[in-house]
Amino acid sequence: MNSSTGPITVGISQAFPCSYLQGQQEQLLVIQEDILDLQLFERLLSLGFRRSGNAIYKPRCPHCNACLPIRIPVKRFMPSKRQKRTLAHNRDLSWRVTSSVGDEHYALYKRYINLRHSDGPMYPPTREQYEHFLHCHWLPPQFIEVYRGKKLLAVAVTDVLPNSLSAIYSYFEPQEARRSLGALLILLQCRLASLMGKEFLYLGYQIDENRKMSYKRLYHPYQILTEQGWQDYEAD
Repeated sequence: MNSSTGPITVGISQAFPCSYLQGQQEQLLVIQEDILDLQLFERLLSLGFRRSGNAIYKPRCPHCNACLPIRIPVKRFMPSKRQKRTLAHNRDLSWRVTSSVGDEHYALYKRYINLRHSDGPMYPPTREQYEHFLHCHWLPPQFIEVYRGKKLLAVAVTDVLPNSLSAIYSYFEPQEARRSLGALLILLQCRLASLMGKEFLYLGYQIDENRKMSYKRLYHPYQILTEQGWQDYEAD
């Protein structure tokens, strides 16, 4: 594959224990260069790659194909009855988009990891990990913030690209479980993508075998990347 400045180099990582499926080995294709134009990165997204910090990667595991790239064609997205109830239940909240973060962002992230993902690879959280994982020097992300009054309840870290948005990571107040803030953040990303005239919202990888990663099929219609290209799914 070529960029505007010449060919890009793709490497492959050593196999290591999978973060999502117990007993599996994970291996990644990794883009060696860390300075990319947005059109090229969006093309890589359409081929199943993702961003973590400055790194661009794609699973290529020796004995597993569980990670399925998934995206929402925003213009055709229709919220379900349950998703409409989530929006209605959170009408008392406000939201905004910003490119800056403060101490309250990390404090919320820390509470979220400690209480919701203490069994995962991101525990224990540190500020260095937070900065390394979410921020990118060649593509500064946007932050969708959700507030109750002046209290920050949820954040969706989102990349804005020429024709799409890409959901990088979301974290929210773990003591507000009844609000379904994770679902609300995806719905707000869909709304923002629509307002900005984008075609797709990339949600990363759908992993059916992992309970915490199986929620992305709830947003209809969606598309899964297969060997035949992106395939439409109206509902399960």
